[in-house]
Amino acid sequence: MIFLEQQAKQLVTTQRTFFNTGQTKPVEYRIQALHNLREGIEKYQERILDALRADLNKSEAEGYGSEIRIVLGELDYTLEHLREWVAPRSVPTSSAMPDAVSTIYPEPYGVALIIAPWNYPCQLAFGPLIGAIAAGNCAVIKPSELTPATSRLISDLIQEIYPEEYIAVMEGEVETSTALLKEKFDYIFFTGSTGVGRIVMKAAAEHLTPVTLELGGKSPAIVHQDADLKLAAQRLVRGKFLNAGQTCVAPDYLLVDEQVYDQLIEEIKAEVRDKFGDDVMQNKDFPHIVNTRNFDRLSAFLTNGKTLMGGRSNRDQLTIEPTVLGNVDWDSPVMQEEIFGPILPVFTYRDLNPMLDEIIRRPKPLALYLFTENEALQDQVLNQVSFGGGCINETLSHMTSHYLPFGGVGESGMGSYHGQQSFEVFSHHKSILKRTK
Repeated sequence: MIFLEQQAKQLVTTQRTFFNTGQTKPVEYRIQALHNLREGIEKYQERILDALRADLNKSEAEGYGSEIRIVLGELDYTLEHLREWVAPRSVPTSSAMPDAVSTIYPEPYGVALIIAPWNYPCQLAFGPLIGAIAAGNCAVIKPSELTPATSRLISDLIQEIYPEEYIAVMEGEVETSTALLKEKFDYIFFTGSTGVGRIVMKAAAEHLTPVTLELGGKSPAIVHQDADLKLAAQRLVRGKFLNAGQTCVAPDYLLVDEQVYDQLIEEIKAEVRDKFGDDVMQNKDFPHIVNTRNFDRLSAFLTNGKTLMGGRSNRDQLTIEPTVLGNVDWDSPVMQEEIFGPILPVFTYRDLNPMLDEIIRRPKPLALYLFTENEALQDQVLNQVSFGGGCINETLSHMTSHYLPFGGVGESGMGSYHGQQSFEVFSHHKSILKRTK
């Protein structure tokens, strides 16, 4: 542990010394660094896909679509707009000072720490890194030890394209994160569980370091009686079972109008067969649960309620097939924590209002998905329920837009990123009033 603490201290000191030279601030430097990252990802693409297969059994199509393509899109969007974002912004000045002008100067914080999770280990390491580089910071990335092949690949890629004093990776177990969190960073960006988020925030408070916390929670999906059920089933299956449900914004549980319950369940079954085959357990491309600890935690939920679909598992292969559970209640174990796996509890309602009350009295979710054409109901849910972000008649897609800031609220997180907001979150906005006479 002493060695790790010394290593972390030396790395932060080296990066702060480099940052203080001012070399990272010119926009041309930032643009070149982003181009280097893009070229590195393209060069390493096959290795990235191999690592994702080794760690999570992600297929080439899923690995590329959910990890590489999203990062390349963020890079292209940032490169297109960065000159505009870094420019000082003139704002109005009070009429009490007619001889003054007011300007906001975005400037980098300094040395940033990015702690990435295991479920989308490339996307959620490189995504924040794009913002840190765009804003002119140095950065240390701590990838997850639960995806070791991808962690090693990220380290190799970063070492190849950047000097350590600018961007670096520090691999390791929990002790590595602990050592890094003892250091004084200028910004910390963490993606992971709410429990670990509390630890990160507590450590940041010791140095009064600002943080972004991208956490999770139990994100509800609601299917009203007027929804297009086939379309809802397609989008729910895609959103819930992508990466075997190991997605922070996956629908965590489903609320269905009792008038369409039976039909929706049949549509979900049909969509699972269409997407994954008649026997998912034989599908060599269905992602695995990340480790035995999470597998055992999820397996315990399989006995909750009544199995409407799925329910089989294989511990040796770390596979749990897409499962839908009925007859659960709000006190069931499966409803006490974020599931983070391919298990979907379903509730029925005759009146949605009591269900909305149940959502509201629980911690604010990271996402909410509503399937209805009823605009009055859409307005009611959006106005009544606080959540990080979400979709109407869709799932997950809000987090893929460069134009929509992505983040949580309350226990599901604080701060947001993606697109311009990634630049903004890693920038301090310096306000200057200048008298002209």
